[in-house]
Amino acid sequence: MEKSSIIGIILAIIAVGVGMVLKGASLTALFNPAALLIIFVGTAATLFIGFSGEELKNFPKLMKIVFTEQKLMPKKDLINMVADWTALTRREGLLSLEEKVNDIDDPFLKSGMRMIIDANDQDFVREVLMEDIAAMEERHRNGAQIFTQAGTYAPTLGVLGAVVGLIAALSNLNEIEKLGHLISAAFVATLLGIFSGYVLWHPIANKLKQKSKKEVTLKLMMVEGLLSIQAGISSSAVKQKLLVFVPSSQREDEDSSKQPGMDNE
Repeated sequence: MEKSSIIGIILAIIAVGVGMVLKGASLTALFNPAALLIIFVGTAATLFIGFSGEELKNFPKLMKIVFTEQKLMPKKDLINMVADWTALTRREGLLSLEEKVNDIDDPFLKSGMRMIIDANDQDFVREVLMEDIAAMEERHRNGAQIFTQAGTYAPTLGVLGAVVGLIAALSNLNEIEKLGHLISAAFVATLLGIFSGYVLWHPIANKLKQKSKKEVTLKLMMVEGLLSIQAGISSSAVKQKLLVFVPSSQREDEDSSKQPGMDNE
């Protein structure tokens, strides 16, 4: 479970709920059927208009990704593994990696390993792997775009809901007792639209982008590692090459002696 997502949503609900109470507003005002209909059904409508059914059927899967902890191979483990493979191939040749292939869980890494074992051209291997990464990025971008669009239109639908509510209020100017309630209800739609757009949908899109970025970085490390193995680079050189993907503060001790002014993430 992705704890940060749960914590963020809980804090958001507490912030709005407690804030309303401190301002003297009733929490029951939020349970306005018309406002809920305009904001959430209206937002769903924008998604159905803007995306295909094939794309929208991934919505539950994307929500699961947001609330599930991302399980990626630690970068240091990948670096050490590639360094070991490099040392092995320099001693025994690329075919010695055959016995390692079945132990690889990552499909991308396994596919790349098979290509270099089969003695494919280095440019071909790079091209195939980079195209795979590009296709993955495009899928991830489309998924995040669903939530970005929801976050863009929900606040506007909140304004629409407020306008509808004010129309209802202005139609009942003779009924003073109802007027205050109708005006209050009109702005509930605005509150729900802004809340859902900027506290839920946009942050969810951002989280999906961040998770995608981490996965892409790891796959780029795999590409560089595989190509280095194929090129016959020494294991120490491979380590130095792949360490550029790791923040300075997380690098191994032997790589942490930095000159003043260098990157200290």
